[in-house]
Amino acid sequence: MQHLPVLPVLVPLVFGALLLLLERTHRAKVLRIWAWIGMVSLLVVSVMLLMQVHREDLLVYLLGDWPARLGITLMVDRLSALMVLTTALLAVPCLMYACAGWDKRALHFHALFQMQLAGLNGAFLTGDLFNLFVFFEVMLIASYGLLLSGARGARVKAGMHYVVFNIAASVVFLLALGLLYGMLGTLNMTEMAARIAIAPPERTVLIHAGAGLLLLVFCAKAALLPLYLWLPEAYARAPAAVAALFTVMTKVGLYAILRVYTLMFGEAAGPLANIAWDWLLPTGAATVVLAALGVIGAPRMRIGVAYLVLLSAGTLFVAFSLGNAAAISAGLYYLPHSVFVSAALFLLADVIGRHRGGNGDYLVEIAPMTRKTLPAALFLIAAVSIAGLPPLSGFIGKLRLLEAVPDAQTGWVWAVILGSSLMVIIGLSRTGTRLFWRVDATPSDVPAPALRRAEVTAVLVLLGYGIAMTVFANPILRYTDAAAAQLLDVPGYIDTLRETAPQIREPSP
Repeated sequence: MQHLPVLPVLVPLVFGALLLLLERTHRAKVLRIWAWIGMVSLLVVSVMLLMQVHREDLLVYLLGDWPARLGITLMVDRLSALMVLTTALLAVPCLMYACAGWDKRALHFHALFQMQLAGLNGAFLTGDLFNLFVFFEVMLIASYGLLLSGARGARVKAGMHYVVFNIAASVVFLLALGLLYGMLGTLNMTEMAARIAIAPPERTVLIHAGAGLLLLVFCAKAALLPLYLWLPEAYARAPAAVAALFTVMTKVGLYAILRVYTLMFGEAAGPLANIAWDWLLPTGAATVVLAALGVIGAPRMRIGVAYLVLLSAGTLFVAFSLGNAAAISAGLYYLPHSVFVSAALFLLADVIGRHRGGNGDYLVEIAPMTRKTLPAALFLIAAVSIAGLPPLSGFIGKLRLLEAVPDAQTGWVWAVILGSSLMVIIGLSRTGTRLFWRVDATPSDVPAPALRRAEVTAVLVLLGYGIAMTVFANPILRYTDAAAAQLLDVPGYIDTLRETAPQIREPSP
């Protein structure tokens, strides 16, 4: 149990390296067996980590027992444990869907899949800004391979936009880190928080500039307006299993903002306190409106689902920017819900596209739809959930968010959340009508493909997560309430870290 915090990073790294070696001499069946051993191991570790944090509140792991200001520090609290478990739960149906056949067509798929999980988990667990950059790059490099493997035509173009945009963001990230390190002498988040609080006035301007650059990078990763242009086409062109896994990647940027701008630039940061939230609240609301319009006007189902990912990011920006524990708790409940249901819709769009012949998932074409009963039922469940209609988890998350809106902001925030939900209902109704109702009755000479059991099971698992979140909403919300309270208790968080890891010390004035 002592080494439990490092295992969510170590397990996929080891299995990724192993799979890279095995793919030279073994068939796909052997690779799948080892990939599933790694996946089950990661899921078990993620559950154990959540249970351990639930008992102890906070875990600190110093790799090599180096001082925190010099070495790699992993810090596990309720928020990071929740994100690691969400990623593991998402990865299971994504791997299941890929193993139905697509993994054979992608070069190094299983190794890259594991490496991306390692990057995601490392980003959620690290307590150091430089290592956050490192894990961002591990995650992104793996995503480049997954997106572009076997790509042609439009996917190459979308993939290159995705790569160039993220490389540019990484350069800005490095500039921000250099500036902050020059002003503070450390990149450990806990020590940075303590030093920012006592920073002399002559350094405040440059620290503010570094914080602004960091905010730009994290907003780009989270696809906040106007930095969202890379997302819809890249996600819509990605292979279905990859696009489903990518639904958690925008949440890495959101997690980074929530972590950095509550811990380092929270209430105790003096003149730099709460520098982000006044900007993020209206911008998040604008992102929600734009994304809802994108859902209505999407020419393809997968484009519409990509805009739903964007809409969920905007909703989370609104929730976190409100700044109170109830709103953050509602956002933390809504986050895994949105990840799971968006992933289910990406997989479902691929299944539907194969049953409409050459028309794919395009909504502008009326085409024959074979074996549509089960896909239509699954689409209905997913649509009800992501639109926020009762009784599923989307309704619970949005209801909790609306209840947490302060009186001064009730009118316009309620209008944005409820208005966007109405537009999503309209957009999804249009999608369902075009795909399952207004269909061409002319029989096709092409034999209808069979529904693959593994693919349907993957969609059912993702939708099952949402139903489980509805059934067990009370204990999950108790957990997110505790996570939000822990996140906002910055002095207590820092004191606990110093008691747990004495090498994290009080800074000199």
